[in-house]
Amino acid sequence: MTRVKRGLATKKRHKRILKQSKGFWGQRKNIFKRAKETLLRAWAFAFKGRKLKKRDMRALFITRINAAADEHGLAYNSFIHGLKKSGVQLNRKMLSQIAILDPVTFGKLAHVARS
Repeated sequence: MTRVKRGLATKKRHKRILKQSKGFWGQRKNIFKRAKETLLRAWAFAFKGRKLKKRDMRALFITRINAAADEHGLAYNSFIHGLKKSGVQLNRKMLSQIAILDPVTFGKLAHVARS
């Protein structure tokens, strides 16, 4: 059986990891073992951060809708409940955009939710 030398593949893998760890502090950028540990942790935080970003944005939309509904004398929960009962299918992102960019339309939506 022929001998297989894996130096090239290992070097390529190491270079790929070290390139991704560029900008880290100390050994975390130039020692393969430390760089890999740090990258695994960074990827875990990045994954978690993408989920948290969605949560934060939804909370922001709800806060904006609540403030706009409050101007029309409605609580957030009664506003959303009224829209659901009247068959308006707008998500919170669109409702918050309407509240910011087109207050007149939001007022009409508040009227629909109230009735």
